[in-house]
Amino acid sequence: MDAQWKVAGTYFEACNCEAACPCVFTSPPTDGDCKALIGWHIDRGAFSDTTLDGLNAALFAYAPGHMLQTKWKVALYVDERADTQQMDALTKIFSGAAGGHLSALMPLIGEVLGVRSAAIDYRLEGKQRSLTIPQVAQMEIEAMPGQDGEDVTLSRIPFTPVPGYPTVVCRSKRLSFHDHGFDVEISKKNGFYSPFSYQS
Repeated sequence: MDAQWKVAGTYFEACNCEAACPCVFTSPPTDGDCKALIGWHIDRGAFSDTTLDGLNAALFAYAPGHMLQTKWKVALYVDERADTQQMDALTKIFSGAAGGHLSALMPLIGEVLGVRSAAIDYRLEGKQRSLTIPQVAQMEIEAMPGQDGEDVTLSRIPFTPVPGYPTVVCRSKRLSFHDHGFDVEISKKNGFYSPFSYQS
């Protein structure tokens, strides 16, 4: 029998598209390709009998064109604080191998560049989110002010790594990724954040 699992917490992402990223509406990216970094923090989670509370994961994805019409290159980073069982669980969940919503992304992936343990510093403060992987990545976003200073949100968008929650539209202060031959340094582009919940 397949393992039963459930994880819930917060997520955010940044990419090189203008805000709001047209890829979530199944349109082409604004710059011809899409380079995105996604981070997750698990507030509560378990994979069978393995507790995952407090752990982080991050995924870099590169689509050389329309995200639904090209094959992606991806790299997965899982929290170095995880023990062997936890690392195995995080890898299965956030690669989509364990099923759940992320398994829908698997047919879009053409190449897995790598999966490795890393120090992932994930921070949430008010309307700001940040993530750092030493020598690899830095990401910082802030919610875009909308009418009357309220958040700009999108609901029921057709293409998202986090279904079921309205997402807050953000601008990036920085998106930096240097691994697997990529040299990404951008700012003032798209970002999103919201809660997330996945399960088997």
